[in-house]
Amino acid sequence: MNRQLRITALAAALAASTLVVACGEQEDATVGQRLDSTVTEVQNAGTQMGQDARQAAQDVQAAGSNAADAMARGAADATITAKVNAALVADDQLKALAIDVDTTNGRVQLSGTAPSAEARERATTLARAVEGVIEVDNRLTVQGQG
Repeated sequence: MNRQLRITALAAALAASTLVVACGEQEDATVGQRLDSTVTEVQNAGTQMGQDARQAAQDVQAAGSNAADAMARGAADATITAKVNAALVADDQLKALAIDVDTTNGRVQLSGTAPSAEARERATTLARAVEGVIEVDNRLTVQGQG
């Protein structure tokens, strides 16, 4: 029975070969050449996947770095705002005033009212003295002059 199976398989292979030749389909490339071509394509695809993976890793690293930088800037701005508020509250002329302090990238904006021009300038001086302050935008209005 095993012998009959081999003969049938051989006959099927012979019939398939005959069909290919009979249909006039002739391949220019040999089986070895087709195999080499396929191996080259797989190698190229693997190389491209490696490059894509490296680029994706670099993109993720850059995004993480940018996010960390943004978080650090936000934390620094919050610290500056807290220190400016503390300095204003500690000052006898300004402690009772409602002065809003906003900080973005080290730039402090003061808004609200001041009882006098001197108090307004004192708020600017105190804010400038805080470490990390790049500039102060004093939008305080003097009471009675606004």
